[in-house]
Amino acid sequence: MHQRPNWIEVKDDGEWDFNWCDVGWLRENFDHAYMEEHVRINHFRNHYELTRKNLMVKNLKRFQKNLEKDMGRTEASKCDFFPSTYAMPSEYHLFVEEFNRNPGSTWIMKPVAKSQGKGIFLFRKLKDIIDWKKDRSRSEEQKDAAHLDSYVVQRYIENPYLINGRKFDLRVYVLVTSYVPLKVWLYRDGFARFSSSRFSLSTIDDKYMHLTNVSVQKTAPDYDPEKGCKWQMQQLRRYLTAKYGREVVETLFGDMDNIIIRSLQSVQKVIINDKHCFELYGYDILLDHNLKPWLIEVNASPSHAPSSQEDYEMKYGLLEDTLNVVDMEGRLTGQEKRVGGFDLMWNDGPVYTEDLNLQTFGSLSFTANTHLGCVNDREKNLRQLLKPFPLQKKI
Repeated sequence: MHQRPNWIEVKDDGEWDFNWCDVGWLRENFDHAYMEEHVRINHFRNHYELTRKNLMVKNLKRFQKNLEKDMGRTEASKCDFFPSTYAMPSEYHLFVEEFNRNPGSTWIMKPVAKSQGKGIFLFRKLKDIIDWKKDRSRSEEQKDAAHLDSYVVQRYIENPYLINGRKFDLRVYVLVTSYVPLKVWLYRDGFARFSSSRFSLSTIDDKYMHLTNVSVQKTAPDYDPEKGCKWQMQQLRRYLTAKYGREVVETLFGDMDNIIIRSLQSVQKVIINDKHCFELYGYDILLDHNLKPWLIEVNASPSHAPSSQEDYEMKYGLLEDTLNVVDMEGRLTGQEKRVGGFDLMWNDGPVYTEDLNLQTFGSLSFTANTHLGCVNDREKNLRQLLKPFPLQKKI
């Protein structure tokens, strides 16, 4: 922000035009703040409908059920991208029924509102969860805690796609500037986060094997900060294309587009839309060995702490382009399909790129305007797109 001409940091409680706040500040202050027309803030009031693990699944299940009722099973099956999930302890009995139908399978327990891999464990025996329930009810009595539904239990994906024997998940950045109408931008860069240990189901207690969070991996005994545990999305896309061909990879990335749009549509009616708000979400997606993508969670405050110089440059560009799309300076026309590394993927309906297809004798063919893992020549695009900042001479 300091790099942007004419932006001044507000001290203490001064009047502000733009606020990049954490969700705690939002919870305490949003309802009491009067905001003028031009003011922008980086979260929607009830973002947690998508970013708390239990509410995300509740909204997806409801959305899927309504799709089936209105449009049939085929359409509803396009939401089959999240593992079987139950809120604990309220859905404990439903979970037990499902558990007994699938003996020997592995399950994962996660706190609904924590990040960075905190509080997560895997289990295969009901006894483990009964012990957990007892310990928890004892601590609840001591704490008089208000949040009983503070965990989800989820079917663990036992057949993840592995590279060099290691499990990884994908971090994808999605910017929503409006829910009504829904307007969604997809960033070209992202990364795969690898675990440091080779994957095996013979041990389910090794967090370095099963959890890919960087905050977990960097505490591994053999973690090398220079090498890190990330691949840029472009590297992953090239690897998969070399191995399986372009068509397979385009199908996979199209399936990820579907996850993003359906998940946002599932909360579109419950999120309080406000023209002052935008949100940069961090989607966590896992591939199984059939190259099917699964939505693991959506983060309202994805980490912007860099783990390497390459990571720093990527995240700097991401944040800079977020500010470019939000456009406090009024330099855009509002008709753009691309701003820096962001491509407009949904604008009250799918957004297409018009490609002249020479194979069909010069006819126009329409393809989705998404370029995740493709070349991100953002600076070239911005030079063509943006008028120079006010009070700046054109160089």
